[in-house]
Order: sequence, then C-alpha cells, then structure tokens
Amino acid sequence: MKQVVRHPLVGEVTLSQSLRARRISLSVGASGAVRLSYPCGVARARAWAFLESRIGWIEEARRKIAARLAEQPQQPPRSEEEILRRREELRRAARETLPARVAELSERTGLRCRSVTIRAARTKWGSCSGRNDLSLSLYLMALPEHLRDFVILHELCHTVHHDHSPRFHALLDRLVGGREKELQRELRSYRTE
Repeated sequence: MKQVVRHPLVGEVTLSQSLRARRISLSVGASGAVRLSYPCGVARARAWAFLESRIGWIEEARRKIAARLAEQPQQPPRSEEEILRRREELRRAARETLPARVAELSERTGLRCRSVTIRAARTKWGSCSGRNDLSLSLYLMALPEHLRDFVILHELCHTVHHDHSPRFHALLDRLVGGREKELQRELRSYRTE
C-alpha cells in the first residue's frame, strides 16, 4: 500500500507498507524525493517516528545530491535506443564477468551458492533465494570493482544467514576487513542506470 503524505520539514513523503519489506527503511531519490518503506507488521506511527529521527540524514542526502548535480555537466537526455544499447553492453559485460567473480569469491570465502543469474533489476543490486541462488543486477557493472565485490560478498553471506541479523553483519564485516558500514555508505551514493 502506497500513500503520499506531506511532512512540514521534508515535504512530500511516499509511504510504502509492503509484505516484502523486512525493516523500516528510508531513501532519497536522485530528484530528492523521500520514500519511507516499512513491513506490514509495523505501525505507521513507528515508521513515521523513524523518519522524524532521520531528518538530518535526509537533509544531508539532499545536499549531496544537489552538489553532485552541480558538478556534473548537463547532458542531453539519452534516446531510448542509446539506453537499450547501454543496457545490452552492461548485460554482456555482466555475463562475462560476474559469474566468474562470484566463483572466485566463493572459493576464497568458502561460501557456496547454487547458481548465478544476471537480471536487469533496477531496485536491488542483488538477492539470494532461500535455495542459495544468487540474482545479480547487470547494473553492477557500472560500479567500481570494490563495490561489485561488496555486493557479491553481501549476497554470498546470505547463503549462511538468510536475514540481516547481527550474525549476518558480523560475517560480512569480517569478510570486508571491518569496512561494511563504510562500503554500504559508498554504495548508497550510486543508483542503477
């Protein structure tokens, strides 16, 4: 269920209560739009309190977006043909690169998955099914290599812990040399396509 609500400081906020949501999360899109997602078992008041506690974070995220846009030269909108060509280039590169990299990191860490699928997912960098099948977004190819590895390691950790429990985060943090939070912050500055 989605609903747009006006906040006195933030402006419009899209509330999204979903069966798929596992936790309360807040995001600021490239346009500065705010989205508050939360599981069906969580009261709207609790989700709203979470947003209230993160007003400073929202303002900082918007400042960073504005600064990034100011630094980038304005480019004309890309045609549909260019977008499709770029997507196919990324898909080809992903198929050539990602399964082999998953195999390398799997060998190095001892974490095993059943299969690797490349998809054009735009909302998630990757996912791990209950049967330990990894699905990776072809847009990972637009990330720096160290962040691609971070996403792959994140999904491989789900083959052991199918949640975001403290044990999951402890394992991931150990595998990335104590830099999980730092890498997660850096990853948030990227968007698919």
